[in-house]
Amino acid sequence: MIKFFYQVDNFIEVQEKIIIFDFGSQYTQLIARRIRELNVYCEIQPFNRNPGIDDSVKGVILSGSPSSVRDKNAPEPNLSGIKGERPLLGVCYGAQYLVHHYGGEVLPSETREYGRANLKFVKHNSDLFSGVTPNTQVWMSHGDTITRLPRDYEVIGSTGDVKVGAFKIRNEASYGIQFHPEVYHTTDGKKILKNFVLNICGCRQDWTPASYVETTVANLKKKLGRDKVILGLSGGVDSSVAAILLNRAIGDKLTCVFVDNGMLRKNEFNQVLGLYKNMGLNVLGIDASDRFIGKLSGIYEPEQKRKIIGKIFIEVFEEEAVKVKDVKWLAQGTIYPDVIESISVNGPSATIKSHHNVGGLPEIMNLKVVEPLMLLFKDEVRRVGKALNISQVILKRHPFPGPGLAIRILGVITREKIKMLQGADDIYIQALKKENLYDEVWQAAVILLPVQSVGVMGDERTYENTVVLRAVTSTDGMTADWAHLPYDFLSRVSNTIINKIKGINRVVYDVSSKPPATIEWE
Repeated sequence: MIKFFYQVDNFIEVQEKIIIFDFGSQYTQLIARRIRELNVYCEIQPFNRNPGIDDSVKGVILSGSPSSVRDKNAPEPNLSGIKGERPLLGVCYGAQYLVHHYGGEVLPSETREYGRANLKFVKHNSDLFSGVTPNTQVWMSHGDTITRLPRDYEVIGSTGDVKVGAFKIRNEASYGIQFHPEVYHTTDGKKILKNFVLNICGCRQDWTPASYVETTVANLKKKLGRDKVILGLSGGVDSSVAAILLNRAIGDKLTCVFVDNGMLRKNEFNQVLGLYKNMGLNVLGIDASDRFIGKLSGIYEPEQKRKIIGKIFIEVFEEEAVKVKDVKWLAQGTIYPDVIESISVNGPSATIKSHHNVGGLPEIMNLKVVEPLMLLFKDEVRRVGKALNISQVILKRHPFPGPGLAIRILGVITREKIKMLQGADDIYIQALKKENLYDEVWQAAVILLPVQSVGVMGDERTYENTVVLRAVTSTDGMTADWAHLPYDFLSRVSNTIINKIKGINRVVYDVSSKPPATIEWE
């Protein structure tokens, strides 16, 4: 059974894990996800951070990078206590580093090696390529290539153009591959990672939702004791799963606060409160809609909207929290992508938009922070929620932004616009559910534009508002593609919105992917 221990810096030590050194590759998180799909826990750490190599570390993976090993300031990890002592796998940049740093040669490719390729040669008795057949498809993505291996390195895989497609270091469980096993286009990629993680590293595959629930609840009991905890609920998956984990650990010592900022979906405040009541949670429902809407009057700039909403939320939350005597902890639904972003190899990521959270509350109220989900990706949160028997109504809910409809109303917010958007949004979401399309979509939304256009209703000319239907498919929201919803479905939704929602006479559909667009418009 995996055991967890919270450290001072909020990271969690695990009895058994794989560490991935991050050199800034766009694929690093995907490697982690693939390993976790094998029920093996892994952690992403910046290459320049000492992760603490102890007996819990069963193996290390060196990720790809946008850098070249020949760059003056190329990333250089400290492999002391790793290379030659623990299984090691270098992927693209990681493989080239193992060559360049130990006496081999890496030069710019004569032709840039991107896209599909095939392994024409595979060493059959290699533990890394067990069960992988020659000519299997792999995905290349590198501008440099390995031209000469150091002594004691041997080629175990080649493509038609790349002689050193993969190598092993003799007398070590150290390997390098110049392709990405984590991407869909590498046909046997999961098998290669499975060979490394299970056969070479010897991991046990006991990282499961059930074990996570058991060990996390036990750890929370030990950590929190009889202390009181307060949690801000949003109605979404993350905060709901965090609440149930905490409720299992400390019961009525947990108080949850659900704030209505006036920009929730139609009837959402009462519906969500009803769901939480049936889950046995102690929830305070606070209607602060007038306060929020009043402060947003005349504000059109999206970042200013977010900051105003965040500030008022903190004020409302603090006012309610002080009513609960002797609170010691603030619980948050932080998930693993948030943790990764905060310790990125390049430092915290550039701010695209500020996030709606509890900001400086821990300092204001002198609270300690507990984050029960900080090890999990979004899809893992849902699987843990299923193990906790949380209602599918909550687990399958699309992500909804903390500022709510405020950032889906472009321009100035008014009560009339909120009502208009709530109505259009309700028609869209209910139609997705009725036609069994809701679960096929990661997130769906209606955006109210500050644009009016001419229309005709009956014999009358209209000059009314335009809304955008948005729907995307994704795994974790970090990248997303626009959902290819059926034309006849979109036509029916458009007609219903225009006919039933006064003030809207035009409906359009957003076909932008992320990147370059974001999922939300503001």
